[in-house]
Amino acid sequence: MDARSVAPAAPPHQSPVAAAFPISVAFGDRSSPIPFASYLSRTSSTSMTGSVTGMHDFKVTGFSLLEGMGVGKFVSSSTFTVGGRDWAVRFYPDGATVDCGGNASAFLYYSGLEAAGVRARFTLALLERDGNMSQATNSGMRHTFSPANDNWGFVKFVDKSRLLQQGSPYLDHDCLTIRCVLTVVKESRTVDGRGSNSVVVPPSNLHLDFEQMLNDGEGADVTFVVDGQLFSAHRCVLAYRSPVFKAELFGPMKENVSKSIPIHDMEPSIFEALLYFIYTDRLPDSCSDGKSPAMQHLLVAADRYGVERLRLMCETKLSEAIDVETVATTLVLAEQHNCSQLRRACIAFMASPNMLSPVMTSDGFKHLMESCPLVMKEILDEVSRVWSDRQSG
Repeated sequence: MDARSVAPAAPPHQSPVAAAFPISVAFGDRSSPIPFASYLSRTSSTSMTGSVTGMHDFKVTGFSLLEGMGVGKFVSSSTFTVGGRDWAVRFYPDGATVDCGGNASAFLYYSGLEAAGVRARFTLALLERDGNMSQATNSGMRHTFSPANDNWGFVKFVDKSRLLQQGSPYLDHDCLTIRCVLTVVKESRTVDGRGSNSVVVPPSNLHLDFEQMLNDGEGADVTFVVDGQLFSAHRCVLAYRSPVFKAELFGPMKENVSKSIPIHDMEPSIFEALLYFIYTDRLPDSCSDGKSPAMQHLLVAADRYGVERLRLMCETKLSEAIDVETVATTLVLAEQHNCSQLRRACIAFMASPNMLSPVMTSDGFKHLMESCPLVMKEILDEVSRVWSDRQSG
C-alpha cells in the first residue's frame, strides 16, 4: 500500500469537502466547536481628524481718533496664517451695521479660495492692561468659512461706553488689543488598520542632546571667565555657530588663545543665555520676555558675536513689546546695532496717532535726541505721511 493520506469517509448527508474542513459550529453542531479566527481574515481602519491652533494679537492705536469714522468702516489687522490658510481681524469702531446700538464690532475674515469651506473655531477677546483676556468679550464661535461666506464674528463685540470711560481697563495710552485664538479643523482622513503597526518616529531631540552636552561639560576644551564665573564649552560648536568665535578660536591668532578666555562688558546670565542659544537654537526661559532688559542685552551679545538668527529673534521680541516708556531707548539700541526691522517698528509706533507727544515726555526720549539727533526728522516725516494717508482715506 502506498503512503498517501486519505480523507476519512464522509458520514451520510456530508460531502467530502465538509469532512476535510469541519467547521461544525457554523452549521449549528455544537459538539466540536472550532475558532473562527483560524479561518477568517481581520481588517480595521481609523478615521483621523486633527486641528491647528494659532494666536494673533491685533493692536489698535489712537482709538479715540477712530470714533465717528462711520458705521461699516473698519480697521484691519495684517494677514496671518493658521492651518495653511490666511486670515485677518477687522474692528468696526462704530459698528458693522446700523443696529449695533452703540457697540463696536469685531469679525474674523477668511482670505482663501477653497470653495469646499474651512471649518474653524475661534475667540475674539479684548486684552486688559495686565495682558489677560477680558471674559466680557471672550465668547467662542464655530463657523465654516468659504469665499462666499468669508467672515464671522460679533456684531456687538463691546459697548463703546466701556472703552471711552475714564480708566477703561481695555485702553493703554489710547491703544486697545484684540486677541484672536483660532483653531482650524483639518480634513478627516481614514487610515488602514495596518497603520497602527507602523514605526512611529519621535520628534527630533537634537537640541536636548546639545543642551545636555553643554550642561555636562564632557569633552569641553575651552573655558570662559565672565565676572568671576566659569563657563565650559566646545570650540567646534562655538566656531560653527559664530564667525567671531571661529576667528578667535581657529583663526591666525589661535595659538595665543588660552584655554581660559576672559569676557568683558557682559553679565554672566547674558553669556549663559548666548551659549544656550548657540547649542540649542532656542531662547532660554530667562530671556523670552521682550519687556525684560535682558532681551536688550542679549541682542547686544548676539550682534557682538555675529549670531544673526538670535539677533533677529531678539528684534522680534522687542518689536512686540514696544510701548510709550520703552520705544525711545529701544530705538537707540536699534540705531547702535543696525537693527533695521526693530528701527522701523519703533518709528512706526512713534508716528502712530497720539503717540509722539507722550513718547516725548518719557525718560528715554532725551537720551534718544542726544544719541541719534538725526532720527527725529525721519520720525516727523513718518508722522506727516500717516496724517496725510488718514486725511486722504
